[in-house]
Amino acid sequence: MGIVNVTPDSFSGDGQLGSVQAAVARGCQFFSQGAAVVDVGGESTRPGAQPVSVQEELERVVEVVAGLAPHGRVSIDTTKPEVARAAAKAGASIVNDVSASLFEVAAELGVTWIAVHSQGTPATMQQNPTYANVVDEVADFLSGALEKGLAAGVPEVWVDPGIGFGKTTRHNLDLLANLKHLAGLGAPLVVGASRKSFIGELHAQSDAGVSEDRAVAQANFPQSAQQLAASTPPNDRLEGSLAVATWAFAQGASVVRAHDVAFTADALKVVGGGVSEVVAA
Repeated sequence: MGIVNVTPDSFSGDGQLGSVQAAVARGCQFFSQGAAVVDVGGESTRPGAQPVSVQEELERVVEVVAGLAPHGRVSIDTTKPEVARAAAKAGASIVNDVSASLFEVAAELGVTWIAVHSQGTPATMQQNPTYANVVDEVADFLSGALEKGLAAGVPEVWVDPGIGFGKTTRHNLDLLANLKHLAGLGAPLVVGASRKSFIGELHAQSDAGVSEDRAVAQANFPQSAQQLAASTPPNDRLEGSLAVATWAFAQGASVVRAHDVAFTADALKVVGGGVSEVVAA
């Protein structure tokens, strides 16, 4: 699943596409590089992000969805019923829902619904995420979402543990270590870890352990020593993103979200023995 952010404040730094034409071109490039789905988002869900109005989100996404729909399967990343309906009318066949609340809308539209686990809202979710057992709690939540979606008449439900959505690095790693359990809940499993902050933290720890790598990182990404020690920037997280994507696929995930589609598709072909598409359209 290739990610097309049409927001000015995407955490990954890829949201400033400038025009509908540029966003459609990016999505078409992703299809040509091996993405089975392109996910269009008009409201940032990065930690600390503030919500945007329905009208503003509609203005950002509808024309992009319409431009991409003739070229492949399109997903709309939204928590707003109005945006989901407009995007479906424009050609989207998947609602990617971080709020896990739009199952009735997805049933009404007859589209696939992705139920994402999150703790809190984007504005608050990383302030103090706490779980007694993150794997059990996320699994219970996704199992319940699957039941609600099917009961409402959603034709197809996918589940996503919400890596980075109200989770610490430790929580994210625990979930990744237990993907086989989550893949056994009875629905296709989506994993979205591309370029996320926990990967930057792990990269920085690796860089700090080897002086040559540390020097290269400091030269390429001039930041304060304290910032560099904490995390590498989003555009320096490719290796970790590929590692997580291939791990997730090998552990039973059906869908992996990616900013770097060509590299991810090639990596998954190796893991999958030549498979060209991971998502069943």
